[in-house]
Formats: sequence, structure tokens, C-alpha cells
Amino acid sequence: MQELRKDMGLSQAEFAKILGVSHYTVSSYECNRSDPDDNAKITIAKLFDVSVDYLLGLIDEPLSYNRKKVSVSVPSGFSDADFKNIKEYIKFLEFQKNIENAEI
Repeated sequence: MQELRKDMGLSQAEFAKILGVSHYTVSSYECNRSDPDDNAKITIAKLFDVSVDYLLGLIDEPLSYNRKKVSVSVPSGFSDADFKNIKEYIKFLEFQKNIENAEI
């Protein structure tokens, strides 16, 4: 959580204000002395656009909270070249789909 907060450029006090808690509470979250309640977890997930599963450490990839966004999870062993190939294949599929729709 601390890393996400810092990446967004928020101080503990600013983050605490968003959550409606004290900066001491935020500090205790970040030091793993206490856990946010479920409503706070949802607020945090929305703020940083990550899944609650990511916040809880259940998954390693910071998937978007907003499931309307398209995301693809790529296995950690894939190289940058593998990722590039996946993106190119997706573009190819999109091209095929556009051709099919144009023929209708």
C-alpha cells in the first residue's frame, strides 16, 4: 500500500484524509500492524485502480479494479519479446474481427 501511495505522490496525511482516518492509522496499515476495513479496501482499490486481490497479496499482478477495462495477465516467465508477440496477435485478431464486421 505504501508503494502505491508513494507512486501516486500522496503523503500519509493526504491518503488518510481520503480514507477518513488518521495518518497514524495509515501508518499502522503500511507497517502491517492493522488492516483496513472492507470499505477502506474498496476505496483504496478504486483510488489506485488495482484489484482488492492485489491489495491482499493474493495475486502478483495489479489488475484493474475497473473490470470494464480490458486486461490480459501474462505469466511472469514471459519475456518482453513474448509480450510483444501477444500484443501483435491481439492486433491481428482485432483486424480479422474488423474485416468480418465489414463483410456483414
